[in-house]
Amino acid sequence: MANGHFDLFVIGGGSGGVRAARLAAALGKRVGLAESSRMGGTCVIRGCIPKKLLVYASRFAEDFALAPSFGWTVGRTEFDWPTLIAHKDAEITRLEGLYLNAVEGAGGVVFHEHAAFVDAHTLRLSGSGEVTADTILIATGARPARDLLGAPGIEYCSTSDEAFDWEELPKCVVIAGGGYIAVEFAHIFHELGVDTTIVIRKPKVLRGFDEDLRDALHASMERRGIKVLPERMFTSVEREGGEIVCTTTRGDRLVTDKVLLAWGRLPNTDHLDLDRAGVATGKNGRVEVDGYSRTSVANIFAIGDVTDRLALTPVAIHEAMCFVKTAFQDEPTRPDHALVPTAVFTTPEIATIGRSEANALEHGHSIDVYKSSFLPLKSTLAKSGDRAMMKLIVDQETGKLIGCHIFGADASEMAQLVAVAMKMGATKAQFDATVALHPSAAEELVTMRTKSYSKAP
Repeated sequence: MANGHFDLFVIGGGSGGVRAARLAAALGKRVGLAESSRMGGTCVIRGCIPKKLLVYASRFAEDFALAPSFGWTVGRTEFDWPTLIAHKDAEITRLEGLYLNAVEGAGGVVFHEHAAFVDAHTLRLSGSGEVTADTILIATGARPARDLLGAPGIEYCSTSDEAFDWEELPKCVVIAGGGYIAVEFAHIFHELGVDTTIVIRKPKVLRGFDEDLRDALHASMERRGIKVLPERMFTSVEREGGEIVCTTTRGDRLVTDKVLLAWGRLPNTDHLDLDRAGVATGKNGRVEVDGYSRTSVANIFAIGDVTDRLALTPVAIHEAMCFVKTAFQDEPTRPDHALVPTAVFTTPEIATIGRSEANALEHGHSIDVYKSSFLPLKSTLAKSGDRAMMKLIVDQETGKLIGCHIFGADASEMAQLVAVAMKMGATKAQFDATVALHPSAAEELVTMRTKSYSKAP
């Protein structure tokens, strides 16, 4: 064997894979990790982190617009896309180094190569030959679903992977999709001055989120000037000179500089030769796992987006820690996917924990619903802007808070703390008994005393 034998070999150097490798190595295990791209995976290189940096950049436009109402005279402003991308790249490179050091510093060995299965205990590395391992962890994440275009012209389209590295900021962009990635990029580009259109297959954006959140965001997008074209698909994408022309099932003819496909992501299992090891896969190639992240092969586990359970970076990290306890610490631990907070970094933000109203009813809960809508203090002097919206869903039988949904500035920061309370089983009465922090938007969460309505399954 070119590189010998390992107690654990991890395929994938993203957040989940790196956490598992580092923890196992710290326990004294001989650990190897293969990453064919850059260390850090989707979140660090082409996802959460660069996205949030672009979000920060885009929000200065709104701050500049509000400044005069607070007495500031703002002169001519100018945005330079190449400067932002250069600074973003420098930060990503720094973080990439930290991820590499996390594994190597703990004693793990990193191979900057592609790994594929030979059998259940053997992997073939693209440059170093074969390695063997007692336990193998698949943590290869997901990739943009480019092949869901459903029309000719895919070669003229970009995904979020490429959008982070566009050399120039387009004057016009058409975004296909209505999920996290699509609506976040729609706000980023619009706030940076790009003529932005979003084409969605469903009647509303963010399928699966609470209906009141979806309605609030949809209204906000239209108020801001983002063009939303619902219930459409592309019939063709063509290049005409220096422009791209998209036609839709409703006869729209959209002329644009860039087309961004954001119709979701697919588990990244291509070229792993999973069949050679007997690893079972499911819809879209996802790796099938049990409650302990174990695949159909006893010594092979999988975590993160490649399992298509709950595609969030902190979830992959949580699954990695549970895997290490299960595989190496004689402490079988199931990942807990309940009450996971999540945010959509639009402007304003959306954040949610627990059940939506519809989901609560589907699962047999009789509920009390508390809702509030208000103009944030920061917008009152200008007398303009989006109204914040907060919604609490309470189980009638237990009085426990089972859903919290926030639309407004800093929603993500509020939701992280609310998630702690909900994980501890907080009741609406305990929220009511909490003294408000004034003046803040978050105080609304503990001052909603009047029930908006009740519903039963």
